[in-house]
Amino acid sequence: MQIPALADAEELSCDVLVIGGGTAGTMAALTAAEHGADVLLLEKAHVRHSGALAMGMDGVNNAVIPGRAEPDDYVAEITRANDGIVDQSTVRQTATRGFAMVRRLESYGVKFEKDEHGEYAVRQVHRSGSYVLPMPEGKDVKKVLYRQLRRREMRERIRIENRVMPVRVLTDADGRAIGAAGLHTRTGGFVTVRAGAVILATGAAGRLGLPASGYLYGTYENPTNAGDGYAMAYHAGAELTGIECFQINPLIKDYNGPACAYVANPFGGYQVNRHGERFVDSDYWSGQMMAEFAEELASDRGPVYLKLSHLPEESVSALESILHTTERPTRATFHAGRGHDYRTHDIEMHISEIGLCGGHSASGVRVDDHARTTVPRLYAAGDLACVPHNYMIGAFVFGDLAGADAARYRAYEGDLPQDQLRAAHELIYRPLRHPDGPPQPQVEYKLRRFVNDYVAPPKSGARLSLAVEHFERMRAEIDAMGATTPHELMRCAEVSFIRDCAEMAARSSLARTESRWGLYHARTDHPERDDQDWLHHLDLRKSPSGTMEFTARPVAPYLVPVDDYAPVGGASRHLGEVHPEHVATAGSRDLAPVGSGVRAAEVRVEGAVGHAPRILELHALAEAEPDLDALRPYLTDPDPAVRRAAVAALTETVPSGTGPALAGALLDEDAAVRAVAAASLRELVETLSPEPALRAPLVAALDGPDPGARAASLTVLRVLRLGSASLFAGLLADARLEVRVEAVRALVSVDAIGSLAEAAADPSREVRVAVAKGLAAARGTVPAHLAPLMDDGDALVRAAALQALGTVGCPAPYDGDAVRALGDPAWQVRAGAAAGLAAASPATAVPALAEALGDANADVRKAAVLALLRHPGTGSVLARALADPDADVRAYASRGEVATVR
Repeated sequence: MQIPALADAEELSCDVLVIGGGTAGTMAALTAAEHGADVLLLEKAHVRHSGALAMGMDGVNNAVIPGRAEPDDYVAEITRANDGIVDQSTVRQTATRGFAMVRRLESYGVKFEKDEHGEYAVRQVHRSGSYVLPMPEGKDVKKVLYRQLRRREMRERIRIENRVMPVRVLTDADGRAIGAAGLHTRTGGFVTVRAGAVILATGAAGRLGLPASGYLYGTYENPTNAGDGYAMAYHAGAELTGIECFQINPLIKDYNGPACAYVANPFGGYQVNRHGERFVDSDYWSGQMMAEFAEELASDRGPVYLKLSHLPEESVSALESILHTTERPTRATFHAGRGHDYRTHDIEMHISEIGLCGGHSASGVRVDDHARTTVPRLYAAGDLACVPHNYMIGAFVFGDLAGADAARYRAYEGDLPQDQLRAAHELIYRPLRHPDGPPQPQVEYKLRRFVNDYVAPPKSGARLSLAVEHFERMRAEIDAMGATTPHELMRCAEVSFIRDCAEMAARSSLARTESRWGLYHARTDHPERDDQDWLHHLDLRKSPSGTMEFTARPVAPYLVPVDDYAPVGGASRHLGEVHPEHVATAGSRDLAPVGSGVRAAEVRVEGAVGHAPRILELHALAEAEPDLDALRPYLTDPDPAVRRAAVAALTETVPSGTGPALAGALLDEDAAVRAVAAASLRELVETLSPEPALRAPLVAALDGPDPGARAASLTVLRVLRLGSASLFAGLLADARLEVRVEAVRALVSVDAIGSLAEAAADPSREVRVAVAKGLAAARGTVPAHLAPLMDDGDALVRAAALQALGTVGCPAPYDGDAVRALGDPAWQVRAGAAAGLAAASPATAVPALAEALGDANADVRKAAVLALLRHPGTGSVLARALADPDADVRAYASRGEVATVR
C-alpha cells in the first residue's frame, strides 16, 4: 500500500471522543450521550465483539450489595489487599456506586444470579466479606451492551467507527486533550479527530510478558490489549502510577485460562499442592496470595492443582457449563486432548505472564474520583485506570463517571497541532518505508522475551537495569520493522506501545527500592517492605525533555481507617529520572549493534461464510431497529434457519412485544428454534414486562414436548412472579430432571412449603438436594420440614438438609441429630452437620464443634471453624485451629480469633 499524505487525512469531530469499545468505553459513551454530548466511539476491532468482556463474564468479584456488604468494609478490604497504597476516594466510588450499576446493567438485560425470592445470590470467596455475585449466563454481556448502543435514541448521539486505532492523543498549547490521530486498520487511511474531551478506555497492557507457551497472543488477558492507552496517556503528558505493581494470575498449565477460584470456590473447588493440601493463607485478591502460590510451586510440594474431583456430579456439570462456555470455549477441547476430566483428575496449574492492569492489580493512569487524569479534559476508565482491584463493576462505574464529567465539553474548534499529527503519521506509516525490514512477530517476540527474562519477579536492580538497556536498544529495531498492509501497520504500532509499557515497568520497578504486594513487586535486593519511605504512590510522567521522571506521592489520609496503616499525606518527593545500575562484568562496553533480519511472508486468509438471501435481508433489517411487525414474517418463515435468525434479531433489537413473541417461539416445531428462544428468554428476563400476553404462551409451553422450553418457561414465570404454587407443583412430576429442579426453585419463590415437602420423595438425588436448599431459603420453613431429608439414604441429601439447619434454626432435638451426624462416615454429612450447629445453642454446639476441629477432613474442620465464628466467646476454642495444616482452616480461624480478641 501507499503512504497516504498527511493532508488527505479523514477528519472527524465530536464533543466526547471515547477510545476503546470494551467495558468502560461502552458505558462512557452511553452516559455521555445521555448527558447530551455528541459522542464518537473509536474501536480498532468491532465494538460488537471487542474488549475483554466479549469473552463473557462468569461473575462479579466486587459487588457491594446492601444487606450483604458495606461500602466502608469493601474500601478497607481493598486497602489491605493493596498494602495500604490506595486513593480511597476512588475505591469508594466503586463501593458506593456499584450496586446502582448492577441495577442499571440488569435493566439492560444483564443477568446476575438470584435466589428464588429475587435476592442477589452473593457468595463469600474472600476471607472476609461477601462480594462475589455469579453470572452463570454471563457470556452475552457484550451483546447486551451493544444492543444499548444501537438503540435509536443512542444512535442519534453516538457515532461508532470500527476498525480505527488511535495512536496518539492530541493536546493544545495549554496541555488540554483536544482529539486524537490514528489509523484505519482496514483501509490504511490516516484519521484525525477534534474533540472537547477524550476518554481512554483501552484496557490492560495484557501483551507485555510472554506466555510460557511462547504464543504471542496466548495471553491471560485479552491479547488485543497491547498497552495502547498506557502509551497514549504517557505521551500526552498524563501521570501514570503503580506501574511497578504487576498483574500476575494463577492459570491452567499450558492453557492460558483462569484457574477460576471465583467460580470453583463457591462450588467447593480449591487449590492444592501435590499432597492434596490447601496452602493459600492470604486473601485471593492480594499479591501475597500469588507469592504463596509461587513458593508452593517451586518447593518439593509442587506442582499445584485445581481440585474438583471430590465434587458431586451436579457441581462438576455446573462448573463445566461455566468454564467451558462463558470463560473459555476451547477449554473442554484442551482437557479432552490431555485425557483429563474434572471428575477423575486434578488439573495442574501454573503462573501467568506479567501484565499491567489497574482493574486486577494497581498499575494504571492516575485518575481522581471522577476519572479525570492529570491532563485537562483527558479521562481514563476501566483496566487502564489506577483504581486498584476495580474489576468489571468498577470499569462500568468509572466509565459512567468519565462520560458524565466529559459531557460538559464541546468540540474543539481550533487548529489541530501539526507537529503532533506529523509525529503520529510517522509512527504509523514508517514500516511501509522499508517493507523488507524485520517482521512484527519476530521483533515483538524478542521484546517480550526480554520482559520475561529481566522484568518479571523476582526482580533485582541488576536485571531491571539490563531491561532498560535492552528496551532502549530496541527502539531502533522497532523503527526498522517492515509492513505492507494496514493490519501489519496496526501490529507494528502495538509493538511500540508494548515497548513503552516495558520501559515504564522496568524503570518504575527500579525506582521503588522495597518489596511490596507479594509477588507483584518482589525485589531480591530490597526484600522488606518499607512503610517509612515508601507508603507512597510512585507516579511517572514524560518530562518536557522527553525523559521518564518519577515522583513519590504520599498516600492521602484515609476516609476509612485501616489497622496497620496510618498515612498522613504531606509533600511529594521528586525523584527525577531513575538511571539504571552499571551491570557490566568486564568494564565499560558499547551498546550491541542493531540486528537485522529477513522478513518472512505472512499470509492471512479469511474464509467466506455463505448466508441465505432471506437471512441477509434479516441482518440488514436488524440494523434499522425494526418493530415486531417487521420481524413477524421472518419469525414464521418456512425455513427454520431463518426463524432462528429472526429470534436472534429479536433478542438483539428488543422491540415492543418481544417477550410474548419469544415465548411463542418455545412451541416452534424446530428444536433449534425452541432452544434459541429459551436462551433468549433467560437472557432478557429482567427486562421483560410481566404482562398477561407473556404469561399465556409461557404456560402453554409447560405442556409442550421440549424440556428445555418447559424449564425456561418456569424460570421466566418465577422471576417475573407470573406463576402460582399450583402451577409450579404440577411440574414436580415432569419426566425430566432439569424441569423438576426448576419447579422446586419456583415453589421456593412462592414459599410453597407443603409442595416442597412432597418433592422430598423425588427419586432423583439432585431434586432432593434442591428441596433441602430450597427449604433453607423458603420463608416459613421450620426444622421439622427438613427431618425426612436428614434421614435420606443419600449422603449429599443428608448433608444439604443438615446445612439448612444453620439457616432455619437448630433447636432440640435436631441439634442432637446434628451432633450425631458429626460421626457419619461421609465427610459431606459431617461438614453439613457442623454448618447446622452454627444455629444451635452454644452449650450443645461449641463442645461438638471443638471436637470436630480434629476431624480428618479439612472441609469438615473448615465448616466447624465457620460455625464457631457465629458463637460468641469461642476465641480459645478457635486458637487450636490456628496451627491446622490446612490453609483455609488457619485463615478463617485467624480472622475469628482476631475479631474475638478485639
